Amino acid sequence: MTQEAGQHGGLEGRALLLAAGVADLAVSTLGSALGTVRGLLRRSDAAELTAEAEHDLMARGRLVLDRYAAVPPAHLEILARQALARKAADGV
Repeated sequence: MTQEAGQHGGLEGRALLLAAGVADLAVSTLGSALGTVRGLLRRSDAAELTAEAEHDLMARGRLVLDRYAAVPPAHLEILARQALARKAADGV
């Protein structure tokens, strides 16, 4: 029952094939994810896994906030500090 893409009526047929392929991929991915979750729930150390996952997520969140939320020092402030450091090093 396999047919070539050209026999599906041009652009509409290709769109239909793409939609069917995406739907199949989503269903198989979802099924795999559900199987993984079921396996994790059956483990005896599920509470430890959950605590470790929470710890990892908090660490990642902290890294993201440090990366994007921190305001970098002003450019002129950096230059002024470097000039003061040079003056101090020269003994002036």
